[in-house]
Amino acid sequence: MQYDIAAIIQGYAQGYFLMADDSNGLEWYSSRDRTLIPLDDRFCYPKSLRRVINQERFSVAINRDFKAVVLGCANRETTWISPELEDIYWELYQAGWAYSFETWLGDELAGGILGIVIGGAFIGESMFYRIPEGSKVAMVKLVERLRERKFVLFDGQMMNPHLERFGAYRVDDDEYQALLNQALQRKCYFL
Repeated sequence: MQYDIAAIIQGYAQGYFLMADDSNGLEWYSSRDRTLIPLDDRFCYPKSLRRVINQERFSVAINRDFKAVVLGCANRETTWISPELEDIYWELYQAGWAYSFETWLGDELAGGILGIVIGGAFIGESMFYRIPEGSKVAMVKLVERLRERKFVLFDGQMMNPHLERFGAYRVDDDEYQALLNQALQRKCYFL
């Protein structure tokens, strides 16, 4: 099935995101309160994770195994990533909008973050790990990359305890829309 990629990107550019409902039908959602991962000095992580990063056991890659990251993100008891949404992510990837930011331990995929890049916005869709600390290292390295590339916004969509540990914070819809509009004006290159 072919999807209207331009319309999907337009939806994300207006602050909406796609999720499958209980019957695996896809719906557009928005939130009055959005979770952002800070790209400034509010970003934080535990000293124990700093030790793991300094050991350099994990390497990072972008799009080395995009499909495996999508499957890893979808592989949980309750998921909003339906088979149709997997197909959409694949088409977004092929069109240059969706990316997987991955950590590897040797030749084994340790974890990853799935996201959509529009201008200076990285819209995080989901993350997962197979090896402990895999997704946490990915988060730190991704924030470093977004900072280097002068991104405006790292959208985490919805708060959870995992994101909270990194200094994630909530903004209301007006503030989110203002940041998103600022991000859309910026030409950032993820690769």
